[in-house]
Amino acid sequence: MRAVASLWSLAQRVRVVAEATLLRKAVAPSSPAPTRPVLAATASRFEQIEQAVWARWRPQVCAAVIAALADEAAATRMAARPICCGQPMRRHDARPVSWLTWVGRVHVTADRYRCRTCGAQCRPVLDRLEVEPGRPSGWLVRQLALLGSVVPYPLAAALADPLLGVRANAMMVWRAVQRLGAAALAYTDALSAYHAAPGSVAPTAATAPAAVVVAVDGCVVGVQPRATRRRRPTKTTALPPLPPVPDGTFREVKTGVRLPPTDRVTLPERAGLVRRVVVTGLADADALFRQVTAQLRERGWLSPQTLIVLIGDGSEWIWQRAALFAHRCEILDFWHAMEYAWAYAHLQFGEGARRADHWARRVAADLKAGQVHAVIARLHQVQPRSPEAAAARDAVIRYYTTHAHRMRYDEYLARGYGIGSGAVESAHKQVVHARLRQAGMRWSVRGAQHVLALRALLLNGQWAQTDRLRLAWAA
Repeated sequence: MRAVASLWSLAQRVRVVAEATLLRKAVAPSSPAPTRPVLAATASRFEQIEQAVWARWRPQVCAAVIAALADEAAATRMAARPICCGQPMRRHDARPVSWLTWVGRVHVTADRYRCRTCGAQCRPVLDRLEVEPGRPSGWLVRQLALLGSVVPYPLAAALADPLLGVRANAMMVWRAVQRLGAAALAYTDALSAYHAAPGSVAPTAATAPAAVVVAVDGCVVGVQPRATRRRRPTKTTALPPLPPVPDGTFREVKTGVRLPPTDRVTLPERAGLVRRVVVTGLADADALFRQVTAQLRERGWLSPQTLIVLIGDGSEWIWQRAALFAHRCEILDFWHAMEYAWAYAHLQFGEGARRADHWARRVAADLKAGQVHAVIARLHQVQPRSPEAAAARDAVIRYYTTHAHRMRYDEYLARGYGIGSGAVESAHKQVVHARLRQAGMRWSVRGAQHVLALRALLLNGQWAQTDRLRLAWAA
């Protein structure tokens, strides 16, 4: 009976506590309703002034451009007639042509001349202005190409209106990238061919650097399996579907980064900051090294006294072409060397084992101290625990033995050369991955080359050079 009474008393106390808790919740004041955010009624006053002034003067600027074009046409008309087949061409007619600019659509009346002998035609005023009827102007093409080299074409077209005040579509941006990219690629190839010629003259720098670090590596991008791009039979029909992903192919993008060791700056927040110059493309290894050599000569960095420090992984295509530089120092990327060590440690001691971590850290310390031969000797004495571990150990020994003369890391660190290919790995991410390796992207070879050429100019701080490139004819 006492137990029943005790249980009854406990139940009564629990009921009283529960009722008191519910009562407190009932009388507690409710939290106020959230306030809905409200947008400002208008833009700021200064933004309104900017928009009003631009809306007022933009038509007048466009009219002034049209008047200047008319003067240019009149001056061209007064000049001597163009020559073809050894005789002056006959004026055939005059027709108005127009094209799109950042201030609106402009027009000019262009005289057309025709050769009586071969029938060739030309419009001198358009040739003098270097414009293409119906296409965006050169300045607008460069701005659209800048957007298209940074973000996907539909997003670049959407940005054109708020940034440039021009309504564009993805195809207009694509054409701009192709025209400017083709011009940039042609100039790069011509510069490489010039410096590869025996009689070329390289600019001389006032003070050539004592050493230049050149890091080389490759990555892959997805390319289209078709030779031509898809086309709609009519404007109302949908594009044919893309082939399945397994049918796609991949191409290697080879990238070279060059920098003087003095441009490797140490910061408190980071281990190092590198100011680099990037060369990249879908070309083969020989073409990449020609571009690297051309850029070194163009900057005056390839004097007889300059030491070329070449950093790369174990790829043979890199070291086979190192002989292009007579005065050189070859360095095997430290982290690629450690990948082999880690692969063996995980098989020998187990994935995530402390012993594996301790063993790999000891190897890293010995390699940085220049004791690669001591590491190889220890590996010969190790007894592998499995056939897989034995194969991994043999791979480490073979890799370290082959590249031992490129693994004097203590000397390289003392001279400030660096022992890793982080600069070129970072260049891959910024130049290639950020634009060409987004989800589902597959490129034509020509389209990828054009985008890479523009991104290299942009990330090298050389975009201003595009003003002096002559645009390729629109596709």
